[in-house]
Amino acid sequence: MLRKLVLGAAFFVLLAFNVSAQERYAISYGGTAGFQASIWAMKDMGALEKHGLNADVVLVPGSARSLQGLLGGSIHFAMVDAVTPISANLKGADTVVICGSMNRIPFSMVTRPEIREPNQLKGKKIGIVNFGGANEFAVLAALNEWGIPVQSVTVMPAGGAANRLVALTAKALDATVLSPPETVKAEQLGLRILLHLSDLKAGFPMNTIAVRRSFLENNRETVKRFVRAHSDAVYQFKRDKKRALQVLQKRLQQKEPAVIEATYAYYAPKFEYPPRVSREGWELTAKFVADRIAAGSVKVDTSKMLDESIVDELEREGFFKALAK
Repeated sequence: MLRKLVLGAAFFVLLAFNVSAQERYAISYGGTAGFQASIWAMKDMGALEKHGLNADVVLVPGSARSLQGLLGGSIHFAMVDAVTPISANLKGADTVVICGSMNRIPFSMVTRPEIREPNQLKGKKIGIVNFGGANEFAVLAALNEWGIPVQSVTVMPAGGAANRLVALTAKALDATVLSPPETVKAEQLGLRILLHLSDLKAGFPMNTIAVRRSFLENNRETVKRFVRAHSDAVYQFKRDKKRALQVLQKRLQQKEPAVIEATYAYYAPKFEYPPRVSREGWELTAKFVADRIAAGSVKVDTSKMLDESIVDELEREGFFKALAK
């Protein structure tokens, strides 16, 4: 399986940045949902320049492709959901998570208007992006908490958020998971927000920052500058609403003020400061991945997959308190 990941990474080598001479780094994010804002803010709110990190923020659609870029050397810091680095580790990759900016499921269960309560999902079709990722985790966590057997519904891949929204409107799906700004559009179309999944008991590290362990060991000061910049961006996004709204307007290419406001109101409180990964959510995700990959037969040593020693250092140095003054 690792061989497949490395072969996939070869494509990204052709597109790799020339880092050796200029020490320029690439930071990837996976899409245009509002929870990507902690990465956008690093660039758009000046945190990269402030903390001396010469880096580009690049869109690499999908966590799997970001991982391939990481292994191929064209990406140096990848913001991905926790499923991706844990899966990669179980397949032999040397990825490690250094921090995280969101520990809740940032999706809402959106349904046809006639579905008014969770039990009415039985016998229905629920669309997700694909199996094995954050969408599937969110659906399974919701079904588990509602006491609905997964066998009683049909969970099916149905493409990106825009495609699933169209399918839901056309009655090709009965439910799906979406996040702002798509949830705002869904309500405008008369669809129902059955539940905000961030309210579930189950935690989930949605935004984690993955690097290669070899990169961390050989470039620790660079990684530390990244964590400073990322932390600063999260803090500024949470406290400076005016500038944060400008970031969202630019990155979402959204002109409706109400949509931008709703997106900010939904995500800003959910960003973690300091940017630590929930250990409970990490362990829960590891169990989910092990069950998916090897029917739970693999013992997962999560301590090797998460290294927040730089966050610990910054805490001891008083960085987070100083930033908040």
